[in-house]
This record gives sequence, structure tokens and C-alpha cells, in this order.
Amino acid sequence: MSSLRNALPRRAHKERAQPQSRKKFGLLEKHKDYVIRAKAYHKKEESIRRLKEKAAFRNPDEFYFKMIKTKTVDGVHRLEGEANKYTQEELMLMKTQDIGYVLQKLQSERNKIEKLTTMLHSLDNNPSSRHVYFAEDRFVLSKLSFLCEDDNILDLC
Repeated sequence: MSSLRNALPRRAHKERAQPQSRKKFGLLEKHKDYVIRAKAYHKKEESIRRLKEKAAFRNPDEFYFKMIKTKTVDGVHRLEGEANKYTQEELMLMKTQDIGYVLQKLQSERNKIEKLTTMLHSLDNNPSSRHVYFAEDRFVLSKLSFLCEDDNILDLC
């Protein structure tokens, strides 16, 4: 009997539309929208719970060096300025090394461009599809020219 019940077509369940009188309040939240919103809410709730638990169990005597190397600016922890980390000589050396690296890369790119342009020049010349025959003396030359008179494929060097 259950197989007959499964064979009959059933009406697909459709979620109701927003009533006309409530259109001014925007889109009606469907079940799938609610599920997504609820999961996000519970995930945030769980992370807050974990952070509270961590804060409750933290050791008040623990110490990290970042505790003294950071400052709180508008409630945000920021590292103290590391502008004075390098001496003036070290900064100049790093700048010259950077310039040298850029110049080296520029030169290598120029070489690549030059190679590619020379290849382009050779592509412009259409390769001849003519045969090249090399004759050792005038006698062989006359024989070759006699054989290839009509075809116009003789190119002698």
C-alpha cells in the first residue's frame, strides 16, 4: 500500500508570499533565511562564550613582551613605532640595493625585448620556398641550369 502512496504525485510545499498589507515592511523572511541568520547568531554567541571562558581562566601573572611593546590607541593595540629600527647608513645601503635590483631587472627586460624584436625582424622576411643548389664548377652549373630552366627554382651561390 505504501508503494501506491509514493507513486501518487504530491503537491510541492511552497512558502507563503508576503501579504499585500505588509509589503511596506520589506521582504518576508523565509525559513532558509532564518536558518542562515540563526546559525550565524549562534556561532557569534559561541565565540563570545569561549572568549569569556578564556578570560576567566587566564593566569593573572603571565607576561608577554608584547605587553610592553604595544600601546592602546582608541582601544586598539598597536606596536610602538619601529621607525628607528635601522641606522641612517643601513637605510642608505638598503635604498642603493633596491635601486641596483631595479636597474638589473630593467636591463634584463631590455635584453628580452631586444631578442624578441630581432626575432620579429626575421619573421617579416618570408622564407623562400626555393631549392638551393650548390655547383662545384661551371660544367655542373650548366647541367643544373638546363634541368631547372622551366621551374625557376635555381638559386646559386
